[in-house]
Amino acid sequence: MDVFGGGNSITLFRVAGIRIAVDWSWFVFLFIVIVWLSSFYGDILDEPGSTQSYLLAVASAAGFFGSILLHEMGHAFAAKRSGIGIRTIRLWLFGGIAEMDQESPNPGTEFKVAVAGPLVSLLIAIVLCVIGIQAAGVNDFRDALEMRITASTTGPITMVAWLAAVNILVLGFNLLPAFPMDGGRIVRSIAWKVTGKRSAATRFAAGLGRIFGFLFIALGIVWAVNGNVFSGLWLAMIGFLVNSSARAASQSTVTEKLEHVTVAEVMDPEPVAIPGDIDCARAMEEYFLRFGWSWFPVVDASGTFIGMAVRDRVEAVPEVERMTTRVDTLTERDPAFAVSRTAGLDSLLGNPQLRRFGALMVTDDQGLLAGVVTIEQLGRALQA
Repeated sequence: MDVFGGGNSITLFRVAGIRIAVDWSWFVFLFIVIVWLSSFYGDILDEPGSTQSYLLAVASAAGFFGSILLHEMGHAFAAKRSGIGIRTIRLWLFGGIAEMDQESPNPGTEFKVAVAGPLVSLLIAIVLCVIGIQAAGVNDFRDALEMRITASTTGPITMVAWLAAVNILVLGFNLLPAFPMDGGRIVRSIAWKVTGKRSAATRFAAGLGRIFGFLFIALGIVWAVNGNVFSGLWLAMIGFLVNSSARAASQSTVTEKLEHVTVAEVMDPEPVAIPGDIDCARAMEEYFLRFGWSWFPVVDASGTFIGMAVRDRVEAVPEVERMTTRVDTLTERDPAFAVSRTAGLDSLLGNPQLRRFGALMVTDDQGLLAGVVTIEQLGRALQA
């Protein structure tokens, strides 16, 4: 589930430049899962406290958190393909969260990013079921999937069945239309597409989120009273967090006001750009030294925006090679460098490239450079 994040976290490793980290609460939950699964596998194998049951518990816990990580990586890679930066994937007590640098700029991107995680969980469940059926047969694996102990039950098959069932549960739970969970974001993307207004869609999805939050709290309390104390308290806490996040999203007014102002209304329509086919010596003399800026947009012969030329990279070229080195060979290319002229100003909030350069390039429907919008212009719009 990708809704919330904890505080300080510990970096485990990096994947494709994305930091994978765990919150301190993750260790608590990992310990609880291993203890519970050790008892579970002890009963399955009729060997309480055995080494095998402990090893199966550890392997299952690793598989569970691996599944959560792959789920979040599905979101992360879908976001990166759409030009949205990902800083960190964090695992914690209530699942995981992919921390994005900005909100999705349009409903199509919102839908693709939101649905990517559940699709990964579905794929994992299918693969595990295929492995289990091939190894144990349809009937025995179905018994294992339903957690029925039979004479043919084995530890490894039970572990595969448990992981398959967990991924099915993660899939179903995340698809509930409770914003800001995946299902809620899918609902928001659809409502955004229908209404054309992000703020109205957010309020609608957040309203559903608050309803489900209260339902989770009520169901959790019922479970706890009936003896399922841990599961009940866990579900009630999720309900509280869902409710709080949905309420905060529904009360936000900044993006609602900004989405009515398009980038074209505040941009500078005459940006200074470097032709990509000139050499670095001309670029230094006619642009960087003349204007004194640390970067310039680069365009091709047709005026299509290519990327950004940064002074440090151009200066790093030896002087004897500058006249034979084209600027476009040194250009940094990233979809996040540009924004459509029809986009709402709310789509700029949190953009990491806006923080880096202090501006974003504006392009038209054909990808031609149409202007530049600066952080100062965004600031004036916020003040207004």
